[in-house]
Amino acid sequence: MDYNFHTHTFRCNHATGTDEEYVLRAISCGIKDMGFSDHIPLCIGEGHKSTYRIPAQLAEEYVASVSALREKYKGQIDLHLGFEMEYYPTHLDEMLSFARSCGAEYLLLGQHFNSARGEWPDAFYVTKGSDDPALLTEYTDRVADGIESGLFTYVAHPDLFHYTGDDMDLYRQQALRICRASLEHDIPLEINLLGIRSRRTYPRDDFWAVAGQVGCPVTFGFDAHKPEHAFDEASLPVAEELVRKFNLNYIGKPKLVALK
Repeated sequence: MDYNFHTHTFRCNHATGTDEEYVLRAISCGIKDMGFSDHIPLCIGEGHKSTYRIPAQLAEEYVASVSALREKYKGQIDLHLGFEMEYYPTHLDEMLSFARSCGAEYLLLGQHFNSARGEWPDAFYVTKGSDDPALLTEYTDRVADGIESGLFTYVAHPDLFHYTGDDMDLYRQQALRICRASLEHDIPLEINLLGIRSRRTYPRDDFWAVAGQVGCPVTFGFDAHKPEHAFDEASLPVAEELVRKFNLNYIGKPKLVALK
């Protein structure tokens, strides 16, 4: 694997290391194309501040750092500037305007919450777990609409929602909606290696079984929050085994969808 477009920085408050340490790790492991895609800043309203995004005041530094590293290591690695963001219809214009103002090259769709209100303290985070069909359906609506928007290079951890209900037919139906949208619009779905190395509730076999049946495009993302995970050789074989197990349509390096 010689690419990774899912990389975070210390600015999001839950990653460590310097930007250059990520780049050096990637170069040493043979990565040719690397993208920084930290969580885009967003004002979530009524005085609440997100605790997992880049603060807006650090965005200029983020852009400058990636740009400087791109020049410093030119010829050794191709570096790209992006953001990971949710598809919030009520905040979409604001988020896109900010990304464009930063000169972002691409976006990843990472739907951690169903709405911006979900980022308020003690609100619902999709990995917390829920048996509520309405919440699962709302999550699927957001991801499917995000795919259909054509704004995103790929969907990060599409199986992020931790469904704990007994209605597995419902879960498969919602997974099918995401996978069909991916196939129709040729937007890949990511097997997320952070989920593997951290032993999280994703990747979910029942989701990827549906993806294999549909034949939608699939890619990998290290979702690096530490420099050593800019190439995660320990988790990569597990992701590769998922591809074999479910006969997934693994496309390798995704084509960047340029932010216009």
